[in-house]
Amino acid sequence: MSVLERRDVGVVIVAGGSSTRTGGEELKQFRWVAGKPALLHSLQTFMARADVVSVVCVLPMSHAADPPPWIFQCDIDRLMIAPGGRTRTESVANGLDDLPDEAEIVLVHDAARPLVGNETIDRVIASVRGGQCAIAAVPVVDTLKEVDDAGRITRTIPREHLWRAQTPQGFPRAVIQRVHGDARAQHISATDDAALCEQLGIPVAVVRGSERALKITDESDFARAEALFMLPE
Repeated sequence: MSVLERRDVGVVIVAGGSSTRTGGEELKQFRWVAGKPALLHSLQTFMARADVVSVVCVLPMSHAADPPPWIFQCDIDRLMIAPGGRTRTESVANGLDDLPDEAEIVLVHDAARPLVGNETIDRVIASVRGGQCAIAAVPVVDTLKEVDDAGRITRTIPREHLWRAQTPQGFPRAVIQRVHGDARAQHISATDDAALCEQLGIPVAVVRGSERALKITDESDFARAEALFMLPE
């Protein structure tokens, strides 16, 4: 079977957060943006790929047993639902446990990034097929200032080697499972899987992401996402 015909990519979509920063009672990953729930955008993007063998959606514990019905608007034979944990790290670990053996490459993606594009996904997968862990990221273009507690600038931080991490983040299956096993044993948690690798001394490369792939964090981001969906990738 050629590389193009392989179906060996497993995807863990992390959608287990409580969405406290967006306000309101509805979870941000369930809120509609550009015609459908935010989570469904990512789910259908990955499901449309021929190289994806399975997608595990990690939902809040309160929703894992009774997911919203729209989540099944995809290939349900390749869909699994896993319960979220107390932390993002625990949620990813739960998702990894439900991936089939055929998933030799693992992508971890945040449901709060509904505009992920196939070109970015391709670059992450290509890097992992080449033997290295990789994340999508974009270089920092703004001048960065460090400030003290009073709001006064203490220094300007050089931006030449700074990148903003995005998702998906990709790993060989054996590596990400070992990382999470070690993290559990050492009681380590992190805001993303690349940071877990960093703490455990495992190198991770960056590949070019997209400025379109914003992370929906607060209320104003929904309007930005709506506008970005109207633009070409």
